Amino acid sequence: MNITHLVTHSGGFHADELLSTVVLTRLYPEAQIVRSRAPEWITAAPDRIIYDVGGSYDAAAQIFDHHQRGAPLRDDGQPYSSFGLVWKHYGRDYLAAMGVPAEHGEAIHQAFDAKFVLPVDLLDNGALSPSTAGQLADLTLPSLLETLKPVFDDKAPDADNRGFQAALLIARAVVEAAIAQRAAKLRAESMVLEAIAATGDRRVLELPMGMPFRPAIIKAGADHLLFVVHPRDKDWCITGIRKAENSFEQRADLPAAWAGLSNGDLEAVCGVKGASFCHNGRFIAAANSREAILEMASIAVETALQPV
Repeated sequence: MNITHLVTHSGGFHADELLSTVVLTRLYPEAQIVRSRAPEWITAAPDRIIYDVGGSYDAAAQIFDHHQRGAPLRDDGQPYSSFGLVWKHYGRDYLAAMGVPAEHGEAIHQAFDAKFVLPVDLLDNGALSPSTAGQLADLTLPSLLETLKPVFDDKAPDADNRGFQAALLIARAVVEAAIAQRAAKLRAESMVLEAIAATGDRRVLELPMGMPFRPAIIKAGADHLLFVVHPRDKDWCITGIRKAENSFEQRADLPAAWAGLSNGDLEAVCGVKGASFCHNGRFIAAANSREAILEMASIAVETALQPV
């Protein structure tokens, strides 16, 4: 398919066409972005993809608008914006172009749609109020992107396009980082699941580096695990495992006597040569060697399992 033009509307811009542009320019990097409402541009043609303008949703004709009567809805009745439509039809190809492994593509496509794309769709259609973000309403991504619109008395002919291009850089960075983070979590999940299998019924999970570990621990049903150890730069860390995603409560805290101590003071209290730091919150501690951190982990497990 020889796509030479990516066509969206002129004038003020919103998050949905900006984010659509992020996806489409990754797939068609040589295509020219045309911001216009002129009939000759917003009419279907084989050389263009038209989005957030055009008055219809016709994937075969490469038109992805949502402002018309009978606008497209998701299977659950929630509305699409142009971003949701573009993601539906081009998101999987975008993920492949981003280097996401095929075995992770569908999971990331669905998760990104639910957590990132859908809120943009709802907000753009007025089905979600910015006020739901409370005091953070002005700091949501759609709000921040719109702050790059030109001010009302900037009458320069290219003001809108300059603002659009500035906002596009930020939108691209956010989307690419969000996808990279999701892909990394799935890579980490595979590594953590392997480590859990190797750990057996031991209480301490050793990982080869710092990485997201809680989702895999939950997925594996490894309720017996209390702590995770891994190298960090030149040191080693022991970390607690949170009971819930949005909670700071740990399955087990590090010993109370270690709280807030470092170096010689911590060594004296825990009896481990090389112990270097324990957070006052007792959810992370460090040592200068693997041997030292494993010794600290053994003490931490023994302390945690003592009857109250």
